[in-house]
Amino acid sequence: MSTTPGQTTQVRLAAYPDGEPQDSDFETVTVDLPELQDGQVLLRSIYLSLDPYMRGRMSQAKSYAAHLELGDVVLGGTVCEVVESRAENRKPGDIVLAFIGWQTHAVVDARQMKRLDPTAPPFDAAPISTALGVLGMPGFTAYAGLLEIGKPAEGETVVVAAAAGPVGSAVGQVARLKGARAVGIAGGEEKVRLLREHFGFDVALDHRSPTFVDDLKAATPDGVDVYFENVAGPVGEAVLRRMNTYGRVPVCGLVANYNRPAESSFGFPAFMGAVLAKSLTVRGFIQDEFVPTHTEAFTREMGQWVANGDVAYLEDVVDGLENAVDAFRGLLTGRNVGKLLVKVGDDPTR
Repeated sequence: MSTTPGQTTQVRLAAYPDGEPQDSDFETVTVDLPELQDGQVLLRSIYLSLDPYMRGRMSQAKSYAAHLELGDVVLGGTVCEVVESRAENRKPGDIVLAFIGWQTHAVVDARQMKRLDPTAPPFDAAPISTALGVLGMPGFTAYAGLLEIGKPAEGETVVVAAAAGPVGSAVGQVARLKGARAVGIAGGEEKVRLLREHFGFDVALDHRSPTFVDDLKAATPDGVDVYFENVAGPVGEAVLRRMNTYGRVPVCGLVANYNRPAESSFGFPAFMGAVLAKSLTVRGFIQDEFVPTHTEAFTREMGQWVANGDVAYLEDVVDGLENAVDAFRGLLTGRNVGKLLVKVGDDPTR
């Protein structure tokens, strides 16, 4: 997907999806960019992050953040290169973390980005793309949500759903580094194998297995102390039935429900009964609420863990902005493994 100088190619929201997003819910346009003003930079997108939360922003239902309007560029985190600058603190060639969404170029206020230095920690030991994954928002979500809400103690059992994704895989590994036992749940034999062999989970379970409920019971003979919820649906129901007294449930995502209404026999009365009977702590969170209190520790600890190989990661990279819609569909149905990225343009650090 190419553009001429002074233009950007954008993917915009054309209709609010009804269920699974369709190609017709999006439109691709090429438009002229505005002239650069003082304090602004021209960015070229290198990597675009695809994340489940984007589906919620494509709905008019009330949520924690404003929904996209029809005609808006689809939002998303990006790693970009500065092409041109009229800002004192940015120069051409700088690599930055920005939020320009599903487009190839953008003119942005220089204050709305963070410089990434590929020659200094943590990105001297990891590619710049990890600023959108294990060293970025997904890794921070796992770190802050688990340690602030889950508070795993040594010897406790931590269960995480969607464990082969960028958040879930980090949750399990951080839990083990803190002395807990990590049980990961994913869909399919290949993901289960990766949980064991690549991410080092103590136990890996396939939620597609007809024996999943029995497998979960066997894997958690002493019950579950922390359940990091990414999925909901039947998986969440099965784990909640295994919770110990004073168990903690950080609620990060409900991806099983994003394309359809909640489907579970474990209704509100049963759920609240479990919360009361077992004195559970169930706490939803949005990662940015922990930015002021956890960023410094996350940057230090996760950067060191990744550099040392104590925390592994995987990236699923799709080439070309034109493939973003199909890749996003796959994300919502569990097709990807690891952090899903779109490579929009050349990476000058590789």
